[in-house]
Amino acid sequence: MTEQTAIVIGGGIIGLSIAFHLANDFQVTVLDRDHAGDKASYGNAAGMAVTEVMPVSVPGLAWKVPGWLLDPLGPLAVRPRHAVKLLPWLWRFSKAGKPSEVERIAVALAALNSRVYADLIPMLDASGLASQLQQKGALTVYESEHGPTRDAVEWDLKRRHGFEAVLMSGQAARDMEPSLGPLVKSAVFTPAWSHVRDPKALTETLKEWLVRERGVIMLPGNATALQSGSRPAIICEDGRRIEADRIVVAAGAWSGRLTKTIGDLVSIESERGYNTTLHSPGIQLTRELIFADRKFVATPLSIGLRIGGAAEFGGLESEANFKRSDALLTLAKRYFPALQTAGGTRWAGHRPTTPDSLPIIGRASRDKNIIYAFGHGHLGLTQAATTGRLVADVAAGRPDSIDLSPYSAARFA
Repeated sequence: MTEQTAIVIGGGIIGLSIAFHLANDFQVTVLDRDHAGDKASYGNAAGMAVTEVMPVSVPGLAWKVPGWLLDPLGPLAVRPRHAVKLLPWLWRFSKAGKPSEVERIAVALAALNSRVYADLIPMLDASGLASQLQQKGALTVYESEHGPTRDAVEWDLKRRHGFEAVLMSGQAARDMEPSLGPLVKSAVFTPAWSHVRDPKALTETLKEWLVRERGVIMLPGNATALQSGSRPAIICEDGRRIEADRIVVAAGAWSGRLTKTIGDLVSIESERGYNTTLHSPGIQLTRELIFADRKFVATPLSIGLRIGGAAEFGGLESEANFKRSDALLTLAKRYFPALQTAGGTRWAGHRPTTPDSLPIIGRASRDKNIIYAFGHGHLGLTQAATTGRLVADVAAGRPDSIDLSPYSAARFA
């Protein structure tokens, strides 16, 4: 019997995790426009943010947005030329912030995040990457003693979904992370959170292992369209037409351009994030820190200290504004008095973000042999291994282990 074939469009951590699981049932090819490119899987903040079950859109957020937009060091920016195009996405985003929607979305996020380690650890063990995972928890810090109370709805939501959250004083936070300065007045410790030592090294090593041990083919090519049929096909920019028994779209923020060609108009935007990796930061951290008041993070990596965040909506074609990376370093100095910011490596990348904070996972509406796996926003690294297992089950016709309807592209119809 001829082995069935599967092509995954996208060679980031989502696509590679899918390839890992698909290889049990299919001959797998990963099609990527730039296998050597510095994609979001390489430059992300490295957090395994399993506790993040609260959608970005929440009641009361609209009152904070004007202040963020006016603050040059603020966490949010919208490029003026992209503002009108963003309006339909923003309308859906506002709807996702209703209390009933917040609870529904949290249940769906928790269904994915509660399975993360069960899927991730075997993948890391198999590919020789177990040492990448640092299970040290995370510390969310506040500039006020009342900060955790202000965010009580979020912390209570996380606890209801099984994630421990321990309230701490500012001094207790400094005892855990001595590099923190006096600006920190309170904190919350989440032991379930973890981080990886270097997301780029993880992605590249996994890719090499898939080729060497599982026979996965890495094929360069820029997919521009999909075609439905008994054997679906990909049309590439150079004119190639590539058929397969299954096609998986895992092209991140570019995925919507492909789904549109077979009639699925999904709501997805590029949310550009920025960071700087400081190779000689002058301080040491044990775990990832989240700065609740300023909406950025600091992660200790094997290659240095990564300070990142920001949410910039400007489309896929706009040039990066690295002043935002510099602004994050300015903020970080407020929290880390001894931080040395010279000589860092700046980075910007496109997060594929849906208005309801849920990824798009499942079959295309008009072709059961085309499967979607994108739109993970800030949780791509976190949810990659679980997404890979879910997609492989769909592709092989196995029963779904969780209800996939919350992640269906049909919700945007």
